[in-house]
Amino acid sequence: MSVDWIGIGALARRSGVTASALRFYEVRGLIHSVGEAGQPRRFRKDALRRVSFIRIAQTLGLSLNEIGEALAGLPQQRTPTAGDWARISSAWRPMLQARIDTLCQLRDQLDSCIGCGCLSLQNCKLNNPGDGAARFGDGPRFLLGNGPEDMA
Repeated sequence: MSVDWIGIGALARRSGVTASALRFYEVRGLIHSVGEAGQPRRFRKDALRRVSFIRIAQTLGLSLNEIGEALAGLPQQRTPTAGDWARISSAWRPMLQARIDTLCQLRDQLDSCIGCGCLSLQNCKLNNPGDGAARFGDGPRFLLGNGPEDMA
């Protein structure tokens, strides 16, 4: 079986990712090259698919650690199948839905807050006097499910 190879410059051009980013991905184990010291890096052509996957996953807000976990389950010596991609997709679906739900909730709260015109922390439904929401834990508690009504 012959393997088609692509240089780092060509991979950078085709993927829209800088060569330095590709080297970083390689250090993180997300993609792999072959070659000897002092020689240009060469990648299997299917690295282009892996780099595209990395870019899409980053656009979705996934960390390189999450992306690396997904890629670790993919074969190194063959192009991933539709089944491989479907397995990753189904694993990510609940996480992505939770992010979508959070963004929708944030959007809706911003609409009401920006649209109300009160410009007053005393009247704002997102008001958190004395950091009372801290007892519910770290982070933006009202966005994460607690409401001002829980403050009573």
